[in-house]
Order: sequence, then C-alpha cells, then structure tokens
Amino acid sequence: MPIGELPIFTYVGKVIDVLLVWFVIYKLIMVIRGTKAVQLLKGIIVIVVVRFLSSFLGFKTLEWLMDQALAWGFLAIVIIFQPELRRALEQLGRGRLFSRSNVPEEDESAHTVEAILKATDYMAKRRIGALISIERDTGMSDYIETGIPLHADVSSELLINIFIPNTPLHDGAVILQKNQVAAAACYLPLSESPFISKELGTRHRAAVGISEVTDSLTVVVSEETGSISITKNGELHRHLTQDMLREFLTNELVSSSKAASSTRWQWRGKKNG
Repeated sequence: MPIGELPIFTYVGKVIDVLLVWFVIYKLIMVIRGTKAVQLLKGIIVIVVVRFLSSFLGFKTLEWLMDQALAWGFLAIVIIFQPELRRALEQLGRGRLFSRSNVPEEDESAHTVEAILKATDYMAKRRIGALISIERDTGMSDYIETGIPLHADVSSELLINIFIPNTPLHDGAVILQKNQVAAAACYLPLSESPFISKELGTRHRAAVGISEVTDSLTVVVSEETGSISITKNGELHRHLTQDMLREFLTNELVSSSKAASSTRWQWRGKKNG
C-alpha cells in the first residue's frame, strides 16, 4: 500500500487541509476588520440564517427570495467588497497578508503618549484645533487611504507642524498606527448622534463618529476654547487636564502594551521549555 494511502497519513492530510482553510479565513477576516465590509458581512450572515429558518419553517416565498439573493451573492460580494479585495491582493503582492502583526512595545507607546501630551498642551494654549486618532485592534486602513500618507515616527514637533493653521495638512485628522504617523488630512465619519452638544463642531463629531465604528482613541483640541477631549467607544470625555489625559492614554496604550508584551514572553517561555 502506498504511503499516501495509509489511514494515518490520510487523517493527518485532512486535518492539515482544515487548518489551512481556517488560517486563510482568519487572515481574510483580519484584512477586512475595521472596514465597512464587516457590516456587510454581517448582513450576508443574516441572509443565510433567514434562508435556513425559512426552509425549516416551510416559508416557501421567503425561501425563494433568499435563494435568489444567495444565487447572485458571489457577484454582489465582488462588487461590494472591491476595495477590501484590492487591498488584500496588494498585501499579498507585498508579502504582507500572512505576516505577523507587531505588538507595539511599551517604550514606543510611552513615547507616543508623551508626544501627544506635549503637542496637545502646546496647541491648547494657542487654541490650535487638532484631531488625532490612534488605531488599536480595529484596522483603520479605509480612513488612512483618504489622507496623505506620511509613515513617520511620532513626535510632538511633527504633530504641531501638521495642525498649524493654513498649512496643507492641517485640515482633517492625523491617524497614528503602530506608534507611527500613518497619514494626515484624513476624513473621519461624522457621528449622527442627537446627544452631542450643539456647541461642538465637526472635529468633535468626527471624533465621536470614528469611535462608534472602531475601537480607536481620538484626541481633540478645540479651536474655539482650547479645551482637550478624547473619545472612546462612542463616548466623549471633555475638558481634560494634562494629568487626566496622561492617565487616560497611559491606561489605554502603555498598560495594554505591557500586558501584551508580558503575554508574549510567557508564551515564548512555555514554547522554549
């Protein structure tokens, strides 16, 4: 009997096949994570669930409608997910699709926090409006692509220069990604929440809007009052002092980096025996 036909090799081959399929699915989810495609994917899942329920309950008309929706689903997916598919192919061409994402180091996160604190303090005293969004677990590639790519190290001087009035990059948001300035002059979605105070302008609505669709932290400096605010999970925290902002950013960025680093070293220790 050839080796490939032995039961043990057949079983191992099937296990590897399933694991590879799940790995590819996981990486594809990572590509579309944080984009509008996630919401559309949820809609497709709802259609599939309704299709099975209608078949189980005997709702023939609804079942036929769901069958038509699924029959044209592949073409719809290609059209709807075109930006995400293009990004996945670009990353595959650069060899980045299956690369391991780097967890920001604690020292780098602490440097980023200090740069933001120094920049916001300078701009708040001079009433220079600013909008700084910090990417976390949810990807912000869709919004980074709307701005001017920089891919520069974070520094207070750079952040201040970007938001100086009447400069080409001051209008829009700066997005920080992995402790780097990924892009400036980015467009963020505006929140439609009726609970936002009417006295707040576009910057604050954009900060709340991006926090509603991602897990990012967004720091706002008001051009009218010079007050500092931050948004997280759709909530706006206003009138922060430098100490309050430091504590907030340290808890969210530095502490999380420390925990991730600790987990990573524990895993390496177990792996190495």
